[in-house]
Amino acid sequence: MTRVALRGLLAGFYAAAGYFHLTVPGPFLRIVPGWVPMPQTVVALTGLAEFAGAAALFQPWSRRLRKIGGIGLALYALCVWPANVNHMLMDLARPDHGWGLAYHVPRMLAQPLLIWLALWTGEATEWPARPGRANRARSDRKGDA
Repeated sequence: MTRVALRGLLAGFYAAAGYFHLTVPGPFLRIVPGWVPMPQTVVALTGLAEFAGAAALFQPWSRRLRKIGGIGLALYALCVWPANVNHMLMDLARPDHGWGLAYHVPRMLAQPLLIWLALWTGEATEWPARPGRANRARSDRKGDA
């Protein structure tokens, strides 16, 4: 039950983020590192990727599609990490230090958690479950397409 609830929360989070990437791209464009080509296109594509990943993760019919969605969202979170680092560096360089370390440090530490959560809720990993629990969970799901 916990996995299903967290899957719904994560899918909702990514769907909302996708909506904002597409409808209010300005804040995202400002944090795209300078070495990223075609930032407007990249921000729009990230919004579409968030929608697709959220839909794949949330749908109840196919375990395989949930797994693909989870892996995709984990890779997405890894790929946007440079933008988050860039945002932190730009923000802290401001005279008023922007949001400050109290915002940016937890955000940086949360990124690996988001990656793991996408993998776990998408059933791409059972870690950190004990091997016996993981095997029982797998055998309980036999037949789940």
